[in-house]
Amino acid sequence: MHDWHRIFDQNLLVPPHTQRARQPLKESTAFQCVLKWLDGPLIKQGALEALSEVGCHLRVSLFDVTYRHFFGRTWKSSARPVEPLCRQPARIVFSQPFYFHTSLNHPNVVAVVEVVTEGRRRDGTLQTLSCGFGILRIFSNNPESPSSAPQDKRLRLYHGSPRALLHPLLQDPIEQNKHMTLIENCSLQYTLKPHPLLEPVFHLLPENLLVSGLQQIPGLLPAHGESGDALRKPRLQKSLTWYLDDLFFTLYPSLEKFEEELLELVISDHFREAGSPLDSGALEILERRLCVGVHNGLGFVQRPQVVVLVPELEVTLTHSASFSRKVGASSKARSGNHTLVLRSRLQLPEMVCHPAFTIVFQLEYVFNSPSGADGNAASVTSLSNLACMHMVRWAVWNPVLEASSGRVMLPLQGGTQPNPSHCLVYKVPPAGMSSEEVKQVESGTVQFQYSLSPEGHPDTPMEHAIRPKAEQRPSRKPPTSPSSLPAPPPRGLTTPQDSPVGPGLSLSQLAASPQSPTQRRLAEASSKPLGSPTPSLAPGEFPLEGRISHLEADLSQTALAPGTSTAEQLQELPFTPVHAPLIVGAWTRSSGGKPSRASLALLRSAGFPEILDANKQPAEAVNPTDPVKFSPQKEESDCLQSNEIVLQFLAFSRVSQDDQAAPWPQTVYFTFQFYRFPPETTPRLQLVELDEAGKTSSASLPHLLVLIHKDGSFDAGSPGFQLKYLVDPGFLRPGEQRWFARYLAMQTLQIDIWDGDSLLLIGSAAVQMKHLLRQGRPAVQVSHELEVVATEHEQDTMVVSGDVTRFGCVKPINVHTVVKGRLHLTLANVGHLCERRVRSPSSLPPSRSRVISNDGATGFSGGGLLTPGAPRLKNVVQAQKLADVDSELAALLFSPPWPGTPRPQGAGREGDAVRRRKLERMRAVHLRERGAEPGRCGLGALAQQSIRAQHARDLQLIAAYRERTKAESIANALSLAITTRHTIRATLGAAEFFEFALRNPDNTQHTVTIAIDSAELSLILDGQEWRYFKELTGLHTPLEEDMFHPRGSLTPQLFLRPREMVHIPFKFQTFSAGPRASAQASAELRFEKDTDAGSPRKSSTMPTKHAKVLFRAGSGKPLAVLCLTVELQPHVVDQVFRFYHPELTFLKKAIRLLPWHTLPGAPVGMPGEDPPVYVRCSDPNVICETQNMGPREPRDVFLKVASGPSPEIKDFFVTIYADRWLATPVQTWQVHLHSLQRVDVSCVTGQRTRLALVLRGMQTVRKVKAFSSHPQELTTDPKGVFVLPPHGVQDLHVGVRPRRAGSRFVHLNLVDVDAHQLVASWLVCLSCRPPLISKAFEITLPAGGGKGANKRITYTNPYPSPRAYRLHSDHPRLLQFKEDAFQVRGGETYTIGLRFASRQEAGEEEILIYINDHEDKNEETFCVKVIYQ
Repeated sequence: MHDWHRIFDQNLLVPPHTQRARQPLKESTAFQCVLKWLDGPLIKQGALEALSEVGCHLRVSLFDVTYRHFFGRTWKSSARPVEPLCRQPARIVFSQPFYFHTSLNHPNVVAVVEVVTEGRRRDGTLQTLSCGFGILRIFSNNPESPSSAPQDKRLRLYHGSPRALLHPLLQDPIEQNKHMTLIENCSLQYTLKPHPLLEPVFHLLPENLLVSGLQQIPGLLPAHGESGDALRKPRLQKSLTWYLDDLFFTLYPSLEKFEEELLELVISDHFREAGSPLDSGALEILERRLCVGVHNGLGFVQRPQVVVLVPELEVTLTHSASFSRKVGASSKARSGNHTLVLRSRLQLPEMVCHPAFTIVFQLEYVFNSPSGADGNAASVTSLSNLACMHMVRWAVWNPVLEASSGRVMLPLQGGTQPNPSHCLVYKVPPAGMSSEEVKQVESGTVQFQYSLSPEGHPDTPMEHAIRPKAEQRPSRKPPTSPSSLPAPPPRGLTTPQDSPVGPGLSLSQLAASPQSPTQRRLAEASSKPLGSPTPSLAPGEFPLEGRISHLEADLSQTALAPGTSTAEQLQELPFTPVHAPLIVGAWTRSSGGKPSRASLALLRSAGFPEILDANKQPAEAVNPTDPVKFSPQKEESDCLQSNEIVLQFLAFSRVSQDDQAAPWPQTVYFTFQFYRFPPETTPRLQLVELDEAGKTSSASLPHLLVLIHKDGSFDAGSPGFQLKYLVDPGFLRPGEQRWFARYLAMQTLQIDIWDGDSLLLIGSAAVQMKHLLRQGRPAVQVSHELEVVATEHEQDTMVVSGDVTRFGCVKPINVHTVVKGRLHLTLANVGHLCERRVRSPSSLPPSRSRVISNDGATGFSGGGLLTPGAPRLKNVVQAQKLADVDSELAALLFSPPWPGTPRPQGAGREGDAVRRRKLERMRAVHLRERGAEPGRCGLGALAQQSIRAQHARDLQLIAAYRERTKAESIANALSLAITTRHTIRATLGAAEFFEFALRNPDNTQHTVTIAIDSAELSLILDGQEWRYFKELTGLHTPLEEDMFHPRGSLTPQLFLRPREMVHIPFKFQTFSAGPRASAQASAELRFEKDTDAGSPRKSSTMPTKHAKVLFRAGSGKPLAVLCLTVELQPHVVDQVFRFYHPELTFLKKAIRLLPWHTLPGAPVGMPGEDPPVYVRCSDPNVICETQNMGPREPRDVFLKVASGPSPEIKDFFVTIYADRWLATPVQTWQVHLHSLQRVDVSCVTGQRTRLALVLRGMQTVRKVKAFSSHPQELTTDPKGVFVLPPHGVQDLHVGVRPRRAGSRFVHLNLVDVDAHQLVASWLVCLSCRPPLISKAFEITLPAGGGKGANKRITYTNPYPSPRAYRLHSDHPRLLQFKEDAFQVRGGETYTIGLRFASRQEAGEEEILIYINDHEDKNEETFCVKVIYQ
């Protein structure tokens, strides 16, 4: 017993926060954490000089960041001596593991590691000093797959004590809090990993208890070997089954008086708490229950068994299986009733021969709560909600290990001393004048007989033994009422009809629930024989733990009927889908460099137009390699507020390419989008070679860009193409100047270069626009030489090899990034003066304050009911015609009467009057033409009468209309008095945070309901998110936790005190791309009518959104209205991806992120400690996600997009965030997905494969031509221009002869050569396999551009008849044939002449020689291995 009390007192746990306990239960996860060593100096050298025997140890505690609550028990490592501080670097080795398991799977549940030094003073007393602490994150925001191999991590240490975490200023994320100070050059090396081997011993270790492997756990065998770590591979001790019989409780002075006093005290407590008296008859005892369980000092080994006790006299009066629940009245009629007896046998199979294993008895009383003023008892059906329990006594018995049977009497305990259930217990009698012998029994006793053998008590039948609850699944049937007929006994079970002590179903079982999933599974696993399967849990079978399930329910359990089967959940194998990732940065690695001096001189002599400033002076030239110092204040204070952006496309230089590249285009055009102007598609530009091209390097062949006229001609004397964009205050909205300057400083202009004839994409270029910031200068210009990059990738092919349970293997994707050429581009910004006008208040820029107040929205600005509520300088409104104010009224006044409507009296005469009035007007016109005065003649009497009748009708109509709209107009006018209007500017993916200061105008309290009519505007309900945005924006307004009352899907509510003002946080965030998503998407060339290259481009207004927030009191009365105007601004695009994919299929791509510290805008952190990544997509139909594969592992963004029918183009944006609140994106990607018709071709390398494509004619005759992205491998017939008849069907014959093996895409376009429009497009998916090689040769050639070599090989015709053959090579640049075709007679030999060319680089190359027949089918293939030395 002493061992149990010692272990129990040393391992008392602090429970988790009550809010955590209310959350749904999760499966408990076991962990092993190894604290390895501590690096760095702990404290200053002089702090420990006065101490001796200085040592250092670590303390670990669990901490809940959300509720600032420490829980569990602090674990302390063994002390290590501290080395002298002069030895650097200092390292203290611990290498101590500790273990724990917890079900609180939440990122804010962390482990706090404290470093403590200790030493002895001169007087011998021990002094401890906290040297710092670290925060060890156990769970991440994204669930990770547990890794089998441990990974070392470094834990950063902070100054101070862990008690600082209780301060309210330290909020999550704690590591980024400004009050936390890192200890330089000091860290703790540790390893944290899941430990599944601990799961079989969960029943011996309570949750959230940190234990060392060296600590002795009752119920576990000692560890093998010298390590002594018993928890690394724990082994259970053998369990024994104990049987308890003849158990009864004795309460003093008597059971009747004990229960009377207990009822009086419960009623007294209710009166003190509720403040209302309670009748003694309204409260009665429903049950007397006994909880019996095995305890090992740390916790209950299994869930305690619950049985029902009854008074002894009641057992002797009845032999039925049920008894009256109204024991309160029956007990008063009896006297001499002292004991409570158990009418059944207890079986405890989880006992272990260990001094710390004890049996705990807990006596509980179940009362019914008061049901009303009349004191009537509640019905049985509602009893589960009205029952309450109180523990009154408990006892602990440590069995004698040597004894096998006997009888025991134990004293009962109560009061405030700690007990195994950690709850309050009924008081014990006062220890007055009682002797020690009397004190042992005055609280009551429990007596029973025990035995290790089931046959130890033959007077107790075996049928009466109650099996433990852990052995069976809880019943899903609702319990029956006591008055119902007993259920028939299930087959295979014995009904205890002969027992005089068989209890009925306990009433409190109505409030019972089965075990938690973890405990239930462990209990079933421990009770089943070895090798039996463990049943899996069904969905939804996870009730809350903490309520009691009775043992008697097992008597009604039935086994599954033979032949019935349950569907088991398939176990998912540890398989990770493998996608060949694309590397960010390798997709478009276009780099803008400084043009060489030779290129600048050559281009300047070509006669391009010079860029001049407003004073007709040349613009200042800026070096593109110079850094840019951006000052927003200098841009705003510039007197030249009008910016004229000039883009000059000068020339396109060709780079040397291999023989497999597409031919050099003759014409090109460009697509891009600048700011919020419409997407730009330039006209076709002719590539004209310079006369001085021969003098330049052969690696760069410059071609000037010349505009092609409508008739197809071009003027080489006026080279270049120039575009201008005028950005002035008339174009910019108020306050947008700062956004435009930010756009120039951060944005990269993405330019796509297209072939003007084939409409195929040549490549893409990117240029930074930060050099266009004038920073007070009149004009600047910068010249760039941009690499035009084309990216080709092969088709993804999944190949699973080996065991299917292993990870799938994938062929690596070959991403070919080829530099197609160099674009010579000049960018300029010319400043101009603009007229300064006196701005009205409505044209002033919106306030940048993030706090919106409704104080100014009180009062009526005057005017009529039909006047618009625009802001005015004065409360005076000029009279206006009603028809000019209200369009609906004007339509009623000027519309003719409906046909069939009843005409008023005198309608016929009025019609005649109208006719006469028209005649009078015509007569007046004739008189005016003759020079007479029409006024003298005047109007007739009938005409005047008609006019008066018309006016009377109009007045009646106006009066009726005003009466109908009066209520609505008055309500609108009154709502203007409480309406606040505010304008914000937002970009794609960025959250705009602001607060609305709501004031209660009344002297009464209100429960305010907040209604928002926009899905993109939301309330910030989470206190941590609110605090994060406050720190991000530097806002120092009050913050309240749990300010709102959420109501599920309904709108949240807010409580307002009289005249109180609160700040309500809002967040506007849009992921809708708007019209910008269609930019740069079309590969079809479009001409603009009357396009003037020199005129400034017109603007395209970005969409403006509106949102309305209504604050309504509980009575329905509106308190305030917030009308929000959102002006969307162009966003930054960091990366552009363009994919071509077959139509009506799914595109699945993985895009790999660069290392986190290399991304622009990423937060600064320690290497190897990357923050979690979050992604969002502008298209809700696109699946976009990311997974954290562990530290030091690359991060991939997975995309799954459904392609539409050809030739649909799907455009969307992907935003990447580094914070969980998705405040500001660190990367924004634009993705274009082209859906094309798919044609699958399976072919052999070097052999021509033919197929036919069906062409359908349009409405008119068209002259078309087919273009291929790989013309050396894919040819068409007809080859040139041909006529496509209207409404006809024609075949396009395609021949494919690939030069290399593998799977890849080839694009095929059918273009109208007259209109330069895309008629049809195909995506040819090639699957090429290599041919069989019949002969192999080897030759050595000199490298470095020397002379080649002439060689000969022979070929014998194996056929008896003459044959014609064709020769091909997969490297035509390195190998040329003397004759590409030859004929040879049957059986004769022909000599083939070969000419091998040299190359610059040394190495080896395998060249294939294809010998094909007259149908271009491969007869034989020779391989020549060429070694260049």
